[in-house]
Amino acid sequence: MAEQLISDRVIFPKGKQRQFLEQSRVRLGLTNSSLVKLLRIGTRSFSDWKREKSTLPLSVVKFLARKTKSGLPKRMKIKDRYWYTREGARRGGISSYRKQGGVIGDPKKREVRWREWWKTVGKFQQRIIFQPLPFKKPTPSNKFAEFIGIMMGDGGMSRRQLTITLHHIDDLPYSRFVVRLMKNLFDITPSVYHDIQDSVNNIVISRSGLVQHLHALGLPIGNKVRQQFDIPLWIKRNRQFRIACVRGLVDTDGSVFTHHYKVNGKWYSYKKLDFSSMSFPLRQSVYALFKEIGLHPRFAQNKSVRLDSVQDMKKYFKIVSSHNPKHLKRYAK
Repeated sequence: MAEQLISDRVIFPKGKQRQFLEQSRVRLGLTNSSLVKLLRIGTRSFSDWKREKSTLPLSVVKFLARKTKSGLPKRMKIKDRYWYTREGARRGGISSYRKQGGVIGDPKKREVRWREWWKTVGKFQQRIIFQPLPFKKPTPSNKFAEFIGIMMGDGGMSRRQLTITLHHIDDLPYSRFVVRLMKNLFDITPSVYHDIQDSVNNIVISRSGLVQHLHALGLPIGNKVRQQFDIPLWIKRNRQFRIACVRGLVDTDGSVFTHHYKVNGKWYSYKKLDFSSMSFPLRQSVYALFKEIGLHPRFAQNKSVRLDSVQDMKKYFKIVSSHNPKHLKRYAK
């Protein structure tokens, strides 16, 4: 995409440029670093685009719109590629003229003074931009264990970011619960990005330090299924943590459905629960927890753990319960 550097520029409303880039990344299923490679740009340029410090080239917007099949964003303006140069030069010239009393200084003298300042002062100063962003490290708890279950279900991590993806209608009340839980655990308000094409909300926190902390506690970075992930040991060693973690797993990767059957010409129906995962160790752990609390689970189709009986369903919702209103409503209906 060499032509992007000489393209006309796109002016988005405030906050929309960052949203456009984030939605494009999620739709393409890429990490930030992978998207940088796809666009063939520098990390610094991409960071400036996300912070809306610099505008996006029109060629990049068209490229991402074409790759994601989402169409060009609405409410964007296109300007000549040199508009900011003319405007910046005009403002900078006026500012310089005023600061220097009507006389523009010698560039060589300014460079000499800057080098002197850098050697004696500048390079010893700490820069905020290089400092890692803060976050609260939660202590082991039921809430934290449940969050780990949610991440193992509908979550994922890249090197710098964690994302939980939930349906924008069916799971909207649950999304609000997840946002409150994350804010409570990490003292960070997550960003929520609506993906129109996939009908989901992406709940995102960008903190490389937090990602490394969660990774050290057992959450995988990258493709979870390929790594055949499992419930972390610190959760397995505590019964209440195990129950809370499975609640998070079933609330995200589980479903409650109605089974219908016919006997002697009469129809009957009752509720069942299904937890699905392509990770074999994780299915084994959920199965073991169900057995531990007195349920009678079975494996189904090499991808699911199921509860079939009315008694098991009652016991599950009494002991494990759910924070996902979708599940509670389907069970009570």
